[in-house]
Amino acid sequence: MSTAAFPASVLTSPDTTTAERALAVRERILQMGTSPDGTHVGGSLSCADVLTLLYTEVLRLRPEDPDWPERDRFILSKGHASAALYAVLAARGFLPEEELAEYGRSGGRLAGHPLRRLPGVEFPTGSLGHGLSLGVGSAIAATRQGRPSRVFVLMGDGELQEGSVWEAAMAGAHLGLGNLTAIVDRNRLQITGPTEERLGLEPLAGKWRAFGWETVEVDGHDLDALRAVFTSLPARAGRPTAVIADTVKGKGVPLFENKKKSHSVTLSPALHQRALAGLRARSRRQT
Repeated sequence: MSTAAFPASVLTSPDTTTAERALAVRERILQMGTSPDGTHVGGSLSCADVLTLLYTEVLRLRPEDPDWPERDRFILSKGHASAALYAVLAARGFLPEEELAEYGRSGGRLAGHPLRRLPGVEFPTGSLGHGLSLGVGSAIAATRQGRPSRVFVLMGDGELQEGSVWEAAMAGAHLGLGNLTAIVDRNRLQITGPTEERLGLEPLAGKWRAFGWETVEVDGHDLDALRAVFTSLPARAGRPTAVIADTVKGKGVPLFENKKKSHSVTLSPALHQRALAGLRARSRRQT
């Protein structure tokens, strides 16, 4: 990828709507998929709307002061979806958009899984099942320090098969962490196939409720519905909130939607053009 692949665009324009920015985020994900080792396209596309809405309208952050003590914390537990995170960090001003062209390059800051040296990244993640524990710790710290910081953790549904997730869920409810929100990217596919065939998660909402969390189920691609959920947090004072976002792996790109093969893809120039054309055609039909 050359830096020319990322001209100034709607990704960073202050006049861009959230829906337009979400499309631009998806375009950047596909472009990062043309890097030598590709990227996790499917899981990045499935959480693109959630991340775009959070970084555009919800999270209290200061890109010019990324370590501002009272900032909200966002933790990408499913660290393999780093391409989506980098795109929204660029949109919010944490890094220049042109740097996205360095995705996956040796010596660069944009590794396949996010690293703490990049402004806006709270923790290096990608060892699945650990993000919620980090979120619990961050929420405890904010509470004890008397700060208004909220903590959001985005998890893949496949990683909910890890026992450490449920240990953290028990702790979050027991400690009454109303400043903590867990978001599940419920696209129903993991690297080896459908989640319900590998180790079933349903009834997923019931599990979170049984662990003491206020639980909301929402269409993870409906920006209005997501906005309503995230702007009304906490769902109940003194209790953490679990948001189960019903999503489609590879969302927006017909070539990849609901396909296991979209988990990790290296896009050749021809495949990139096919994917991009499909994304833009789908977007035109929906507007």
